[in-house]
Amino acid sequence: MTKLIETSPGLDPVTFEVLKNSFITTVDQMAEQMLRTCYSFVIYNRDFSNALHDADGNSVAQGNYDIAVHVGTLHNTCKEVIRVFEGDMAPGDVYAINDPYAGGTHFSDVRLVRPIFDEDKLIGFSQSNGHWSDLGGSVPGSFDVTARDMFREGLRITPLRLFQRGRFCSDVANMIAANTRDPASIIGDIHSQAQATQAAERELLRLVKKYGRGQVMRGMEEVQDYVERAVRKRLAELPDGTWETVDYIDRDLGAGEGMIPIRIKMTIKGDTIHYDFTGSHSTIASMYNSAPGATFSAVVAGMKTFFPDLPLNSGFYRMIEVTAPKNSIVSAEWPVAVTGFLMPFEKIMNAIFEMWSKIMPERAIACAFNLEYLLAGGRDARKPEKPIFMFYEWLPGGWGGRNGKDGADVTTACFGTGLMSQPNEGNERVNPTRTLEFQIKQDSAGPGKWRGGVGVQKTSLLLEAENAVMSYICDRERAVVWGVEGGLPSMPHGLTMKRAGEETEIWLGSVFSDYSVHTGDQFARPTAGGGGFGDPLEREPRKVMEDVIDDYVSLE
Repeated sequence: MTKLIETSPGLDPVTFEVLKNSFITTVDQMAEQMLRTCYSFVIYNRDFSNALHDADGNSVAQGNYDIAVHVGTLHNTCKEVIRVFEGDMAPGDVYAINDPYAGGTHFSDVRLVRPIFDEDKLIGFSQSNGHWSDLGGSVPGSFDVTARDMFREGLRITPLRLFQRGRFCSDVANMIAANTRDPASIIGDIHSQAQATQAAERELLRLVKKYGRGQVMRGMEEVQDYVERAVRKRLAELPDGTWETVDYIDRDLGAGEGMIPIRIKMTIKGDTIHYDFTGSHSTIASMYNSAPGATFSAVVAGMKTFFPDLPLNSGFYRMIEVTAPKNSIVSAEWPVAVTGFLMPFEKIMNAIFEMWSKIMPERAIACAFNLEYLLAGGRDARKPEKPIFMFYEWLPGGWGGRNGKDGADVTTACFGTGLMSQPNEGNERVNPTRTLEFQIKQDSAGPGKWRGGVGVQKTSLLLEAENAVMSYICDRERAVVWGVEGGLPSMPHGLTMKRAGEETEIWLGSVFSDYSVHTGDQFARPTAGGGGFGDPLEREPRKVMEDVIDDYVSLE
């Protein structure tokens, strides 16, 4: 692929490069601030993203720690804050929003937005997105798979002030926290995110002092123009054409069984690209719907994989057009339930991988596993001072086999790049659980000339818990992780329960909510590997032997 060598028509190349990298470093400093000060175990394991915006709300820079599922939505929520508070902003203000119907993802992703002023001139915004452990709703963790509308999913926060001219609006923050199951962590995370936005403010003003306001604001514009020119140039070098595919969500829990199609048509014409979701299923009567902002973010995340050397900002979005039929599963509107938007998101990303693999066969890749979530809440009898515990855990799995290389083993999902694998010891410290087993899941990878990456198996024991319920959020039990070019699928997701004192195992499947659990119960769950690439019979015997020795593959 031809590399872009043109930088900026306005700034000299050195200043442009310094500012471009300084903007990214500024966002990385926000991440470091959050890691040092956050209260919740979820955010500590990097379920967060940050951004720097220009004065119009366009994204100027994302950081190296950000996760794919957030990045294509942050400009939307910044623009919504501007729409609500334009003309009524001041230094020291911080606003909160989590509204998926205003371009966000789901209610758990709460964003804090700070306007940045140089003297009396608004020069930009910093934004911090953190996944809060609970936002209320009908079940602990706010993931109710049976929710037919948003009113069972938790608190919807339209733009409001949390800090006014530097003064903490404790009445507003306490009202929000009081509607969650983990109020102490929520208040702590509010301050952590606010401090992250302030860290960006300090750094941006330092750049202004060094280079001048005009240079910095011009740099914000030109880093976006730079990315736009680069993407358009590379698109123009590709053949015009149309590619189509379809993937499926396992079922509509609110309306019985049935595979739910998500259809995508991708068209490249000149230096533009169009994604058309016409023919996708209508919204369903459960939480596995995606609002338009999250759908656009999935398109961005999937496509960005094929432009790895470019920074991500709003310049990347300018040549992308998305058509999503009204009231479809990828274009949900209020009050449709959307907390499970990650299931359509993952399908869209893998579908885009498939279509781009036809354009760039040297970078072809099979389907990656779908991230699963186990959530539980109740009273931890070991800690009488803490009324409710909040257990929220995800496990790693495998990515798809690639053209010339096996898939990545035991890693995070394609839409969660940046997430950490949660340490078992950390979970045991904050929750009444004990890890009984955590190991590579044998035969979890899709066979192929280049096999998929392998998943894991984890078994946990619930300790002294009272009035506890559990939810499990996943997919790919029926619409399994697929292979390409003759490669085979991997294993399905799902959870098995063993009651205290019993030997019988209960298969609960890949999705359920509000399931009562008790002290001594065990729950085991494997994660899928990635799909295989190419005919498994063409795999080198040496590689097969190595997989058997490593216990990745059984002799059978």
